[in-house]
Order: sequence, then C-alpha cells, then structure tokens
Amino acid sequence: MKWLHNLLKGVSLSGALFVFQACYGTPQTPLYDEMGEAPMRFTLVSAKTGEPIEGILIQSVPTSGYQEFQEVGTTGADGKCAVSLLYYRNLEGPLVRFSDTEGRYEVKDTSFTDLREREILIRLKEVQ
Repeated sequence: MKWLHNLLKGVSLSGALFVFQACYGTPQTPLYDEMGEAPMRFTLVSAKTGEPIEGILIQSVPTSGYQEFQEVGTTGADGKCAVSLLYYRNLEGPLVRFSDTEGRYEVKDTSFTDLREREILIRLKEVQ
C-alpha cells in the first residue's frame, strides 16, 4: 500500500510541474543586459549586388517619438556593426535608422519589436 501512496504522490508532483511549465513556459535567455540594452549585430549589404557596405551610420531612438535619433555605430569594411539598443520592456521596440553618409543608398527606418534575433541582415537599395 505504501508503494501505491508513493506512486500517486509522484504522479501528483509531475502533474503540478507540467501545469507550471504549461502556464509559464520554459526559462528564456534574457534579451537585455543589466542596463536594459539588447546587444545586436547588423550586416548591411547592397540589395542589388549583395556586397557589404562600409560607412553606413546606424542610429537609434529607444522608443518612437521619445527622443531624437542617436548614433550607435557605423559599419566597417565587412558591412558589419555590433551595437547595443536601449529597450524599454513595456513599450514599443527601438526605432533604428540606417543611412549612408555619402548618399549612395536610400535611408531605411525600421523598428525591432522582437529582439531575440541577434544577427540581422539589412539590404539597402541604391539611390537612382
């Protein structure tokens, strides 16, 4: 009879753990560091040729309409740039602007609401 009691106790515990995981999900890796910033890596390439673009200015606004654009980085010769975007958890994601300082490519504005994607490829169209 004791073995039946232990079996039922184990089944009850397993059921409780299953319900907990179903309600709250599995633990996720944090999107942010201690300062509320999300580290991201961008690669900017030409939409026409697929070649990396050097010298693209990356600017960010923490939340749309909250502040002016602030420079957060510039792409290197390989078209890559690693930045940390300030992100307020309960508000809309950061607005990011990609602009060519030489005017060869169109300015691109985009908002990132899901910051789990950490390596992002951006294709810029050439100015006609």
